[in-house]
Amino acid sequence: MYNLNIGCHLSIAHGYAQMALDAVSIGANTFQFFIRNPRGAGSKIIEKSDALAMLEITKNNHFVKLLVHAPYTMNPCSEDAKTRALARHMMQEDLANMEKFFPNNLYNFHPGCHVGQGIEIGIDFIIDMLNKIITESQSTIILLETMSGKGTEIGSNFVELQKIISGVKIKQKIGVCLDTCHVFSAGYDIVNNLNKVIQEFDQIIGLDKLHAIHLNDSMTAFNSKKDRHELIGHGTIGLETINKIINHPKLKHLPFYLETPNDLAGYQQEITLLKSIYGK
Repeated sequence: MYNLNIGCHLSIAHGYAQMALDAVSIGANTFQFFIRNPRGAGSKIIEKSDALAMLEITKNNHFVKLLVHAPYTMNPCSEDAKTRALARHMMQEDLANMEKFFPNNLYNFHPGCHVGQGIEIGIDFIIDMLNKIITESQSTIILLETMSGKGTEIGSNFVELQKIISGVKIKQKIGVCLDTCHVFSAGYDIVNNLNKVIQEFDQIIGLDKLHAIHLNDSMTAFNSKKDRHELIGHGTIGLETINKIINHPKLKHLPFYLETPNDLAGYQQEITLLKSIYGK
């Protein structure tokens, strides 16, 4: 018998311990957060006492793995060498902070955009960065996020993600975070063919590599190639499909992280709703 492992994206504006308290207050048992500016490169100094207080709260409330999200601006497959170097620096710094303050958790990043130089070249750049960063001793699992396919994004199909994973030398430290809005927008019909999509993921990547799910509805139509998240049950994916996802025998044990356009009270409503249909 599984419990629903559910959380949302929270802000560190008032500190790490407060973020954990906010998660407890809305009925979550995990959450996602940034440890640097999501739309820049700067990072805040992490106070050890605050980080320890956060971990104590999560431990006492039986939280599952937390998910740290890399900044959106990080592009490890850019055609510009300085941009790639910055991406490597940011990820190395983030992982060092996670090992120091938040060990044994998950780190998620967008594979990036190849900006016209070609998917294969972009994938090679991503693999090169990961092989220079990942170590046998790290406790953090790095996750490639499934993308919607806008512009020159890499990672909007399972084959591209598998090519990256196959090139990583230390494979036990790499996995995938599946975003429901993104895969639907990318052309994976989770509404009408959820089992087929899961089977395809398993055949190409392997479900053992699926560590987390971003649980979002979508504002846009199937195969739109757009990244527009919607409130749970208010979009083109719909509550019926969300219900099937969280209760699917091959997915229900995973941690689910809401990234819907919400405030804390809204997240609490969504978590309450999802708990009410889980296991039914």
